[in-house]
Amino acid sequence: MEKLMVAGGRPLRGTVQISGAKNSAVALIPTALLAETAITLDNLPQISDVAVFTQLLGELGAEVTRNGDQMIIDPSLLRSKPMPNGDVKKLRASYYLMGALLGRFGEAIVGMPGGCNFEPRPMEQHIKGFEALGASVSTENGALHIRAKQLRGARIYLDIVSVGATINIMLAASRAKGVTVIENAAKEPEIIDVATLLNSMGAKIKGAGTETIRIEGVDALHGCRHSIIPDRIQAGTYMIAAAATRGDVVVDNVIPKHLEAITAKLQEMGAHIYEMDESIRVVGQPEYESVDVKALVYPGFATDLQSPMTTLLTQARGVSILTDYVYGNRFKHIPELLRMGAKIKVEGRSAVIEGSKLSAAKVKATDLRAGAALVIAGLTVDEGVTEISGVEYIDRGYDYLVDNLASLGAEVWRENTQASV
Repeated sequence: MEKLMVAGGRPLRGTVQISGAKNSAVALIPTALLAETAITLDNLPQISDVAVFTQLLGELGAEVTRNGDQMIIDPSLLRSKPMPNGDVKKLRASYYLMGALLGRFGEAIVGMPGGCNFEPRPMEQHIKGFEALGASVSTENGALHIRAKQLRGARIYLDIVSVGATINIMLAASRAKGVTVIENAAKEPEIIDVATLLNSMGAKIKGAGTETIRIEGVDALHGCRHSIIPDRIQAGTYMIAAAATRGDVVVDNVIPKHLEAITAKLQEMGAHIYEMDESIRVVGQPEYESVDVKALVYPGFATDLQSPMTTLLTQARGVSILTDYVYGNRFKHIPELLRMGAKIKVEGRSAVIEGSKLSAAKVKATDLRAGAALVIAGLTVDEGVTEISGVEYIDRGYDYLVDNLASLGAEVWRENTQASV
């Protein structure tokens, strides 16, 4: 079993480069399957989710070439193939294959996706969109069977704001006959990133980033080159880590506008923040004030930063309340923080966090962002080594984590051990 070992007590100092966005990459890769010729993606993060998708594309007949942070996807020999099991169950974002294959071939058979299991995230809005476009959807042996003789544009109102459903409907609708309008659409930057790639491929999409997206279907899409936006969650995680360790870190290669919510909360706590064109400097302070945080859909405070923020709030004076309005049960990191001495009570959708001094312990990451929260917790500990198992979750979204933290002065390493948490 591989563990991440963190010896804390060292303020992070220096500059860290942010890679391409995980949540964009896992949507852009299946988007490329809608093209008839090769797509080049630049600024690709080196994470395990991308590796799984590379394997999936190969199974479908696409030719994939990797060169550093660049991926070339040639889907010209792509075939319609049922994918009910295997790697699709390792990856939550495998559901984007549904919209991509439905748009390309008029059918998709894809197993129910896996990924982080902190709360069920049902497929109802995806299915509603596919059916509105004229597809029939059934569940057989744990896989969704989606078929349409002809996709046709429709007006679709999402009952719940969903990034996944918004993107999946965009993918299928880009090759449908007529005009599709998605109302109550998600507004995340990753939505805009996918729409930008689709438009570069020849699609006709307007309104991405607003609550109403209009897609005029086209007969064919072609290859192009696209650079993935910086990862705002990775950037926010390093910003939180800088503040938690009372460090001084420049987070480089970011879009500051995407980070306005976390920037505002760090400033409210007392951290000093300096914004530049493509970077943000975070200067930690000896003491922080307690704040209340509400995780909301974009442009609100990102639910993906809720777990790391929980750790930072243990370093503030007084009592903070963190409420997650996106996922009401995303608190599996809290029992692990309690093992490190945190004073936190969960009350429904909220965590009541009292300032406390953390100590080293053996803990387990139960999902991607919970893992990030535990790494930050380990960095704040004055003495001892925090042992974090479940490293495979962390690898899903943070590339070069050990190298990046080491470059900032942290003492972090991987270790193979048979010990269990």
